[in-house]
Amino acid sequence: MSIPRSSRTTPAIDNASAEATQTADMTQSTSPSSQIDPRSLLMGITVYIMWGFFPLYFHSLAPAGSFEVIVHRAIWGLVACLVMIALFRRWDRMRAVIADREVLGRLSLAGVLIVINWTTYVYAVQSGHTVDAALGYFINPLVTVALARFVLKERLSLSQKVAVGLGAAAVVVLVVGLGRLPWVSLVLAFSFGFYGLVKKRVANRVPPLEGMVVETAAVTPPLLAYYGYLALTGATSFHVLAADPSASANAWIWHLLLLVGAGVLTAIPLLLFARASRGLPLGVMGLIQYIGPCLQLLIGILVFHEPMEPARWIGTAIIWLALVVMSADWIGQVVRMRREKR
Repeated sequence: MSIPRSSRTTPAIDNASAEATQTADMTQSTSPSSQIDPRSLLMGITVYIMWGFFPLYFHSLAPAGSFEVIVHRAIWGLVACLVMIALFRRWDRMRAVIADREVLGRLSLAGVLIVINWTTYVYAVQSGHTVDAALGYFINPLVTVALARFVLKERLSLSQKVAVGLGAAAVVVLVVGLGRLPWVSLVLAFSFGFYGLVKKRVANRVPPLEGMVVETAAVTPPLLAYYGYLALTGATSFHVLAADPSASANAWIWHLLLLVGAGVLTAIPLLLFARASRGLPLGVMGLIQYIGPCLQLLIGILVFHEPMEPARWIGTAIIWLALVVMSADWIGQVVRMRREKR
């Protein structure tokens, strides 16, 4: 059995966005049989470590709510990307992307999906659901494979079918054990899964930097309108700090710098990810992608002291089993392909 074709294309973002954290997803361009480039491996590991520690950063952005954080994350991320476009003199590529209406439409939709993903993630961290966020990113590769089968009608190997089935079973365990739907985990997994699906058809036609500019620019107007509403109603985090007698006189400066940093920290890892994915085999990218959610899970439990009920442990264990099955399938395919080339 072969890896679904959707796993072989290039990230146009991210995620680059996303963001884009989908390594073994539909925006991946790496050839499974390529050699491991040490520099790319170091870059890939660094990116996922950075993503893994994001909960600590976003937790420090209080009193800004999740939507306000996303406004700053999008705007300052867009500014950072435009600065890089200017420095690298890539305006011709930028104009070519904008002139393609199909690409523009798909990237705009991708921008909406990634905002949903970002907002849910920040909300999860700020509301004590970092563990649920980590589970969402563990589930994401399984969602990607499921979308390849049911939306793109691609054939899956037996191992991939087993992994998807185990992922569904884990969700059932969480629903029954917790008495509620793990909506944070599912929204994160499916929003990023559909993000990859939308990006699939334009991934090879859009460079990562230009793609991120279009995605972010598409969602900036409504985000700015929302922030304008917050400002007019005195509901921004800066209003909260100004009304807090315990806050220092310079608190708003440090708060602004952190919010600006959220945008820069969005752009840099995504662009590094796009570079790393070109120098690493699919199997390697499929394995190191678990560094991020593992770190997020540990931070949720050890730093934020979030509860881990028995149902969570059982559901997490089933998801990990599913990921082991799928990772073994990826590695097996890489080994077979290398043998065939000899």
